Amino acid sequence: MNPQINRLQELAVLFLRLGSIGFGGPQAHIAMINDAAVEQRGWLSTDEFTDGLAVCEMLPGPASTQMGIYTGYVHGGWLGALVAGLAFITPAFLIVVVLSWAYFRFQQLPQLVALFFGLSPVMVAIILGFCYNLGRKSINTWIGGSIMGLAFLASAFSNLSTPVLFLLAGLLGMGLYGPKGLRLHGFMPLGLWAMVHPSFWGTERITAHGWPLFIFFLKVGTLIFGGGLVIIPLLEFELVQRLGWLSTQDFINGVAIGQLSPGPVVLTAAFVGYKMAGFWGALVSTVGIFTPSFLFIMLAAPLLVRLRTNPWVQAFLKGIKPAVVGAILAAAVPLGHTSFGQTTWPLSVMAVAIAIASLIAIIQFKITAWKLILAGAALGLLGYPVLGGGT
Repeated sequence: MNPQINRLQELAVLFLRLGSIGFGGPQAHIAMINDAAVEQRGWLSTDEFTDGLAVCEMLPGPASTQMGIYTGYVHGGWLGALVAGLAFITPAFLIVVVLSWAYFRFQQLPQLVALFFGLSPVMVAIILGFCYNLGRKSINTWIGGSIMGLAFLASAFSNLSTPVLFLLAGLLGMGLYGPKGLRLHGFMPLGLWAMVHPSFWGTERITAHGWPLFIFFLKVGTLIFGGGLVIIPLLEFELVQRLGWLSTQDFINGVAIGQLSPGPVVLTAAFVGYKMAGFWGALVSTVGIFTPSFLFIMLAAPLLVRLRTNPWVQAFLKGIKPAVVGAILAAAVPLGHTSFGQTTWPLSVMAVAIAIASLIAIIQFKITAWKLILAGAALGLLGYPVLGGGT
């Protein structure tokens, strides 16, 4: 057999398997890729893997998916990158589409209402836990704390878009942390869609919504610095407040469905696309949000190590990271209001208790997100009817 074809088959088999069982979040995905590609198969050396991971963490996009693409590039060239990335994404994409269909088809059922009652506070806790972990790594000075606070205020109380906020924070970082003698002097001036039962394929709607979905998620895919949950403030502002494509509750539930899949959380894009234009909308949205990741890795892989050491890139990202924490915290405020503002006070108390318990489990005991989501769903099914839900 042709050696190149053999490499492509090896990549397809491995990443289809990892994409099907990769529950536990991006760090779990990266650990599994390291074990399979470095420890078991020797496709990459430890240094190659570490250098690739460092740069993938700096680039916009989901780092775990990009590590899969990078591994495919090292083992099988550009075709290997394409095969590995697609194989890793496909199983989770199909799972999200099926869950999205079930959600929009049966969301009025009392059992589903109870299930998402338990899921919503868990998602708030996951977002807060992500902020805590990211903040510990990226905010270790009063300057970083100040940037985070300003970003929180700007996100919560102004109409400044998330991409502009991150750009300004990056420029501020270049001015504060750039190479001495070259630092910058001065800085740049600062109706809900009602189709709750869409057809599965969405053929009749893809013509109208396909291009807007693709362009929107293409933009989003270039701005996901620091991990998949960075998508939360950007999507919440754009999809709920500006475009009105989702209600706040639908948005929370869409993020939960994205977390339930074994792939990256950015597959929430498939949930949004499915609501707008069925299966084809989900596919177009997924292609849009992952296209930047493929382009970054497939076209820039030979330059990745050089990019890693660029002081201006480092300074730019050093300004963005605390702003990301502030923006995510601001996005958690309306999500928390929706999750905790239940119809009866016992339900509200239970929702708060689930969120607090989940946050402790994340920070203190390092419990993975998908386990907490399943636990929250079970508690919702058990507790919602007992505490007066649906009455």
